[in-house]
Amino acid sequence: MAREHIRRWKIGDVEVVRIVELFELGGINDIVFQDCSRERALRHSWLTPHYAEADGSLKMNFQAFAVRAGDRRIMVDTCIGSDKHRQAPIFHKLQTTFLDDLGYAGFPAASIDTVLCTHLHMDHVGWNTRREGDRWVPTFPNARYLFNRGEWDFIHSLIGKEDAETDQLPDSLQPVYDAGLVDFVSTDHRICSELTLEPTPGHTPGHVSVRIESGGRRAVITGDLMHHPIQCSEPDLKTNFCNDHEQSIRTRRQFLERYQGRAAYVIGSHFCDPTGGWIDRDGEVWRFHPDIPG
Repeated sequence: MAREHIRRWKIGDVEVVRIVELFELGGINDIVFQDCSRERALRHSWLTPHYAEADGSLKMNFQAFAVRAGDRRIMVDTCIGSDKHRQAPIFHKLQTTFLDDLGYAGFPAASIDTVLCTHLHMDHVGWNTRREGDRWVPTFPNARYLFNRGEWDFIHSLIGKEDAETDQLPDSLQPVYDAGLVDFVSTDHRICSELTLEPTPGHTPGHVSVRIESGGRRAVITGDLMHHPIQCSEPDLKTNFCNDHEQSIRTRRQFLERYQGRAAYVIGSHFCDPTGGWIDRDGEVWRFHPDIPG
């Protein structure tokens, strides 16, 4: 991934750095959502050009966030990973520059002290490990990996179920557990004085967002409570990947209500440029107001 796609934000004294693994993946309407034709997307003209093409084709990023808070170095999610066997061809045996980009951004793997996965789907845990010979070893050997026990149990409960994506268990989750690097934490766990987990269930049972508060400013990294800004205008739009659709909708609506206006700077975990912005009320629903650099 070209390094011009690295983005930085300052939230008070906290720095958030975006590292993209797959940039502006297009045509995701039917891949991600149950019922979102290009014609439906075109109803929301504000999505173009940043989040949709002129023909209504939606686009998204696969990315992670490195956070510098005082002397802490924290990874929020770890993307897809290289060399991983995956069912989806676009993710299968990727070779990316993710680790090099992370080091270039000032976060070499050895400097990371905490890895927080908003949930345990494969595109949020892939760089938990890296290939070393015929073994998967922790990518961040000096970090504690923070998982939610309910989320851990849920992913394990999917083993053997038809169409369930569990390839990440043996190559991205179990190795860090076996290395003794996992801490199970609550969905409202405080990572440090500036970072707190916020329970946002529905996409998965133990799904969390990450709230940052520093210097009188507040930001939230969403995780997958929203996959695309269109869900601000259509909060009831269902994905193909949520465990509990009704809970997902309730969580999303509560999030939009809570952070509308300037209540928090919102960083969308799958939003392509501009990834950060604000939630504006728009009648009975909302819009995402992107923070456009320059």
